[in-house]
Formats: sequence, structure tokens, C-alpha cells
Amino acid sequence: MKILLLSDIHANFPALDAVARQVRQRHRIDIICNCGDSTVYAPFPNETIGWLRKQNAISILGNTDKKVLLLAKGRAFRKPRKQEKRIMYTWTLQELKKKNLRYLQRLHEKNIFSIKGVEIGLFHGSPDDPDEFLFPDTLNQRFTKLARNARQDIICCGHSHTPFHKEIHGVHFVNPGSVGRMFDGNPAASYAVLEIQKQRIKVSHYRVGWKYKKMKKALQRNNLPDIYIAMYKQGLKLN
Repeated sequence: MKILLLSDIHANFPALDAVARQVRQRHRIDIICNCGDSTVYAPFPNETIGWLRKQNAISILGNTDKKVLLLAKGRAFRKPRKQEKRIMYTWTLQELKKKNLRYLQRLHEKNIFSIKGVEIGLFHGSPDDPDEFLFPDTLNQRFTKLARNARQDIICCGHSHTPFHKEIHGVHFVNPGSVGRMFDGNPAASYAVLEIQKQRIKVSHYRVGWKYKKMKKALQRNNLPDIYIAMYKQGLKLN
């Protein structure tokens, strides 16, 4: 059983498409799981959600997705405060097709399921807090506490845009990194493949380049803030 694990696509469909193409060449995937933040900060929300729908991906909401849903309800949010960020939320909601907005509205903050006797939990930040950032160098005491409280064998998360795999007290913590917005100076998309075979769990992380020119043209065509052109080119969080 092989699972393609994605997170933090952020509407970067050129990167998602590059991931899909590489995966088709290298793996036979049984299930696709997505740990949220599928929308906002890139100009391809409909293509991204359309792909997730077509692939029957098991998806959850991330913090950016939830703020889009707040706007759809006519409500506001305080953070982020920077105008160059806020415009990406309002633009996304304006662009989203009704069927894709309905798709987001059906998602939850977490999804827990079993495969071959192994229980898997999808969370955006952590099982305790959808906005918690977990990194490879997060204190082991924190992972230990999460592991002791966990009912899952595998905890898949995103939000920190940082790939890692840790086994703590028999619980596997996996972050595939960000498909759409890596912050480590390498703009290549990040994803992971989770393999379950006879209770044995294997995690492999991958990176793949994508068509930056398509992103640049789309940002310019839609008059979106120039800072994102630089951000996607450099693979850095500049705001």
C-alpha cells in the first residue's frame, strides 16, 4: 500500500502537476492524502481543487482554506494584516468556482482512517492544534507528549512547510513539506510517499522542479502582488 502524501499546495498547480507527473513515472500510488492549505498565495485555486477532486484525494482544511471559508460566510479575519497577503484571500474567493468552494466547505480540520490495520491521522499543524508548527528540531519532549496522547500509528501533518519523518514511542510523525511554497531557498516542490507493508512503515521524501514561468505569467496577468513572483522564484518566505 503506497500513499502519496501532500500538504501546503497553496494553489500552485504547476508544482502540483510536476509532482503528479514524477509520481506517475516512479510509483504505483493507491491513495492520495492532503494535509491542507490547498488554496491561497498562488493563482491556480480551481485547477488545484479540481485535481484533488478528480483524484479522490483524502483532504483536510488548512488555515488558509479556513479563512477563505470565513470570507465566503461574509465574515472577516484579523490575521494576516499585510495587504499583500489579504488580497490573495479575497482574490481566491472571487475566483473559486462554486463546485470547488463547496468542496472546501465539505472538508474538516482532521481525517482519521485505517489501512491494513494501521491507523492514520491527517492534521494540518498537530493533533492538538491545527495552527501548531512542528519542525524536525522541535523538542523531543513535545513529540513525546503528542505520541503518548495519540491514538494513531501515523500522524501526518503540514503547516511548517518542512519535510521530516520521526518515530517517537512507536508513533510515526510525517510532514511531506510544501508542494507549493517551500521556504528553504529551494523552490522545488516537496512531497512524500508513505508505504505500509505488513505493519512495516517506510517514508520517502522527494523534490521536483516545476514551471516557474507559468506562475509568473499568471501572477502578472491577474495583477497580484509582485512579492510573490520573487518568493516563488527564490523558494523563500519574503513576507
